[in-house]
Amino acid sequence: MNISLRKMDWTLIGISVLLCVFGLVSIFSSSGENLSNFYKQLFFVFIGIVLMFLMSFYDNRNLRENSLLILSFYLVCVFFLIGLFFFAPEIRGIKSWYEIGIFSFSPIEPMKIILMLILAKYFSKKHVELYNLKHIIFSGIYIAIPAILIFLQPEIGSVIILLSIWIGILLVSGIRIREFMILFLIFLILFGATWTFLLKDYQKNRIFNFIAPQEDLLGEGWSQNQAKISIGSGGLIGKGIGNGSQTQYDFLPEPQTDFIFSAIAEETGFIGVTILFMLFLSLFWRIIRIALSAQSNFSRLFACGLAFSIFIQMVINIGMNLGVLPVIGIPLPLVSYGGSNLVFTFIAFGILQNMKITES
Repeated sequence: MNISLRKMDWTLIGISVLLCVFGLVSIFSSSGENLSNFYKQLFFVFIGIVLMFLMSFYDNRNLRENSLLILSFYLVCVFFLIGLFFFAPEIRGIKSWYEIGIFSFSPIEPMKIILMLILAKYFSKKHVELYNLKHIIFSGIYIAIPAILIFLQPEIGSVIILLSIWIGILLVSGIRIREFMILFLIFLILFGATWTFLLKDYQKNRIFNFIAPQEDLLGEGWSQNQAKISIGSGGLIGKGIGNGSQTQYDFLPEPQTDFIFSAIAEETGFIGVTILFMLFLSLFWRIIRIALSAQSNFSRLFACGLAFSIFIQMVINIGMNLGVLPVIGIPLPLVSYGGSNLVFTFIAFGILQNMKITES
């Protein structure tokens, strides 16, 4: 145990905890007198760290060599995704959470990890055969099943994350330009069909608002407009914790989840945002470093899939806050309020730590 502890990437753990601290401070600041979300997030951080250490000592070779185990987890997650349509409450037109007492649980988060494991296992065996399009299509079936179920909730943001994990692992596995362009063409066709036949009016309105936000500043454009005001008003050093006018007086919507980046920018300014960016860049580097030093393709592909997942979530969330991407409800990893995303991110870190321990 002591040898394993010494081999763990304590820098990655420290960076993760600091990102959580950023989120906790911001959640505390925007909570006013009701600190229930702050205490729940503190609990989620504790549980996440405990599970990360537990997963660090679970031999990843059981996952790498036991296809039935991974497939069983996959089927369980698919079952829970189907169950959302029947048992999940509808929140703002979306059914993506199970309510369990005062807590909620999203099966989308464990599905991300399971897909990273499945794709890592599949392409660690098939990576030399990516010239054969059937292997790419077959791997896409694993993504397509949960992606369709999530899209029907409807929850477009998480579908984008799943597709990003798949494409990221394909790129690392060595997909050729020709096959990549074929996939790109297929995506364009699917996007056109989705826009025409499947997207709901409010989802189209979000995209229209993203293109022309000035057209409805008091309606669909309100959130992003307030987010940009919050970011701009932070200046160099910010207004101070608890002193952000947009955040404290409820002009900024969802300051603990979708727009927590804007809340942080308003109260800590350019300096705080710079530190936040440096922490994320350091986190990516530590994950990629583990990927580069991995002795097996399985570990390397899983680490790259995890890096892609966190990176895309960060880019989309910050892009939403800056008004350069439409609002699609993606949290800022380790920072935004929410137990499912945070806890399962730490579980993924635990799997990654074990890969480092066993292969170093």
